[in-house]
Amino acid sequence: MRISMTRIKICGITRVEDAQAVAASGADALGFVFYAPSPRNVSAQHAAQLAAMVPPFVTRVGLFVNPNEGEVREVLQHVALDVLQFHGDESPEFCAQFHRPYLKTVRVRPDTDLLQCAARYAGAQGLLLDAHVEGIYGGTGESFDWALIPRNLPLPLILSGGLQTDNVASAIRQVRPYAVDVSSGVEAAKGIKDAAKIAAFIKEVKDVDLQLSR
Repeated sequence: MRISMTRIKICGITRVEDAQAVAASGADALGFVFYAPSPRNVSAQHAAQLAAMVPPFVTRVGLFVNPNEGEVREVLQHVALDVLQFHGDESPEFCAQFHRPYLKTVRVRPDTDLLQCAARYAGAQGLLLDAHVEGIYGGTGESFDWALIPRNLPLPLILSGGLQTDNVASAIRQVRPYAVDVSSGVEAAKGIKDAAKIAAFIKEVKDVDLQLSR
């Protein structure tokens, strides 16, 4: 019997109303993007305002792509982040130096050795698996072949990449992830979340969890 429920992270929050919608929806975590090329990028000052609105027991995640140490520390001085998410080519030593729980993103290709990745980043809270799109770090709306994910991955698995209301139930049935992470799949436009899409996505996750628990 499947007992645990799939956790849900909504990433790429840029607006007050979107942070409120996520908090009210029953999501477990929300993410702020600190990566200038992204259409979902937010400044540390704006993210601090958004993070301050997050109620208890909702995790605040900060996403970085190949930052330098100073950039991360600058954000941490302003924003109350619970977890760091490293989406680039950061080393385990770099990720661990901030003494804060972290997730390591792996952009999956057919030749990616996910067991090796899990061993290398054994200190991570989990591996976040996303689609590999050349030159783009997340938020692509593209999925990858879920059959590439080994069943015996030793770290908690957060599934990302092209998830939306229409396919998240199938993804959970096939992969059985610890959590799912969505950004573009619940947007009206890049960086603009849609409250109805967020609610529908979360309902799909909870419905399939209920089915699998029976």
